[in-house]
Amino acid sequence: MAAARSGNLLMRSLPDSLVPYAQLMRLDKPIGTWLLALPCFWSIALAASPGHLPDLHMVALFGAGAVLLRGAGCTINDLWDRDLDARVERTRTRPLAAGTLTPRDAIVALAVQLSLGLVILLQLNDYSKVLGASSLLLVATYPLMKRITDWPQAYLGLTFNWGALMGYAAAAGACDWHVVLPLYGAGIAWTLVYDTIYAHQDKKDDKVVGVKSTALLWGERSKAWFVMFAGLCGLGLAGTGWASGAGPAYYAGAAAMIGHLAWQIRSVDLGNGPDCMAKFVSNKEAGALLLAGIVADRLMAGV
Repeated sequence: MAAARSGNLLMRSLPDSLVPYAQLMRLDKPIGTWLLALPCFWSIALAASPGHLPDLHMVALFGAGAVLLRGAGCTINDLWDRDLDARVERTRTRPLAAGTLTPRDAIVALAVQLSLGLVILLQLNDYSKVLGASSLLLVATYPLMKRITDWPQAYLGLTFNWGALMGYAAAAGACDWHVVLPLYGAGIAWTLVYDTIYAHQDKKDDKVVGVKSTALLWGERSKAWFVMFAGLCGLGLAGTGWASGAGPAYYAGAAAMIGHLAWQIRSVDLGNGPDCMAKFVSNKEAGALLLAGIVADRLMAGV
C-alpha cells in the first residue's frame, strides 16, 4: 500500500479501501488515459469553427469518458490476464494478480465504470452513440490479441484511436471521413511505435509465458519498423491537414509531433526497461504538440 501512496495526489488522498480499485483502473498511471483522450481532443479541435476554441463541454465529456473507458479496458485486461500477470515481474503487483481484489470485486467495478460511461455516451448525438457502442467490441477483445497474433499493438491502435472518429462526430454531428480516416490511421501508426517501445520492457517475461508482441516479432529490427510507422503517421497527419484545409500552425504541430517521435526512435535504449517506460510516457507531450497545432490553426483561421 505504501507504494501506491507514493504515486499522484489522487492516489495519496484515497481511503485505503479504494486504493486497489484505483490501481485496477490505473489511476496511478494516467499516461494511458492521456493516450486514449488525445485522439478525441484532436478531432474535437479539428471540428471547431474557424476562430473558435474546441467545444470545452465535449472536451470535458471525452476526458471523463477516457478515464472510464481506459479503466474498464484495464479491468477487462486484468480479469483475462490475472494468471499471466502473476508470472511477470512488472505486473505481479496488480490487484487481481496480487490478490488484493477478487474477480468478483473487479466485475462489480467494471459494471460501475461501464454504467458511468453509458451516462456520458447518452449525452452525445445518435451518430456518436453508434460509434461509441461499436468501440466496446474492440475494448473487450483487445486483451485476447496477445495470445493469438504477433500484432496486438496494431489492435490496440484500432482501439485507442477510436476517439479520432467519435470526437469529430460528437462535435460536428457526423464524421467527415476525408478528415478523420487519415487521422485515425496516423494514430494507429503512432500507437505501433509507442506501444512497441512499451512492450520491449516485458519481452523476456513474454517469451517465458508465451504471449506475443511486435517487440518480439520485430526484435533487433524494431527501430527500422519505428521509422516506417512514424513516416506513415506523418503521411496520415498530412492527409488530414490537406482534407481539412489546415494552415501553417497545423503543419507545425504535426511536424513537432513527428520530430518528437524521431527523438524517441533515435534515443531509446530498447534493452533498458526504465528508458523504454520514460519514452513511452513522453508520448503525452508528442500528442499535445499536435493538439496545440490544431487549436492554433483553428483560432488563426478566424483572423
